[in-house]
Amino acid sequence: MNTEPRLRIAMQKTGRLSDDTQSLLKRCGLKLNVSDRRLLAHVSNMPIDIMRVRSSDIPGLVMDGVCDLGIVGDNTLQETALERALMGQKSEYIRTIGLNFGGCHLSIAMPEEFNYQGLQSLNGLRFATTYPQLLNRFARENGINVDFCLLKGSVEVAPRVGLSDGICDLVSTGATLEANGLKEVEVIFKSKASLIQTSTALPPEKQKILDTLLPRIKGVMKAKESKYIMLHAPKDKVEEVSALMPGKETPTILPLAGRDDLVAIHVVATETFFWETMEQLKSLGCNSILVMPIEKMMG
Repeated sequence: MNTEPRLRIAMQKTGRLSDDTQSLLKRCGLKLNVSDRRLLAHVSNMPIDIMRVRSSDIPGLVMDGVCDLGIVGDNTLQETALERALMGQKSEYIRTIGLNFGGCHLSIAMPEEFNYQGLQSLNGLRFATTYPQLLNRFARENGINVDFCLLKGSVEVAPRVGLSDGICDLVSTGATLEANGLKEVEVIFKSKASLIQTSTALPPEKQKILDTLLPRIKGVMKAKESKYIMLHAPKDKVEEVSALMPGKETPTILPLAGRDDLVAIHVVATETFFWETMEQLKSLGCNSILVMPIEKMMG
């Protein structure tokens, strides 16, 4: 029987974050054996198990130490932490890495005919929401009193059927609000996915696995936000060209075979590289300008 310690990671079984999480882990080199009918997936090339559960269960599994790590949206994480603290349950965790996917925001929306005149317009109103703790925290911080009714789905229909005056729900494009005669009036929380860790110290064997995994995750995140830029530039324009390069990396300058007037410039850009910048480089006499995605990075 294999008693090797295995790091356990909780992730969303199905839904918005599931595909992004699987993609992240695969880009980190993990070979996943995922089946729709199995809640526990094994990584074949590292001592890691993946527990596939509902998003709302992930924070509690990490806070209680059932799982060592979890990948979950900040909205679910904060709502759960506030609720557990209110109930006197363990709510400590470590937010290890903020991830660059799963972006959304929690907003208050009102019927289109509602005359919104600022936050005080919401004082004393009732809201349908899946996130009562985040709503109550926002209300306290802004000096207003609100009531709520808890709904786990179909929140948008609540005002129309008389359950509430407005709603507090996640918004991405706003199309669902518009289809239900609602308008967004206040953003109360912005969210992305996070990698969280149990607050209990890991045994040395598990910590060693985590110390291998974290640099890979950070490298994938950095690579996703970066581009590799290559171009040919006039030798007498190197300083001007280098000044146009986005980010803080120092460009690599290489000679070109058979050319004394041109050099090759390579740089990793961690900031957005705009078409306007390419046009400026072209006007300086640069050519063969290539902007390419980066799959992996390690500092």
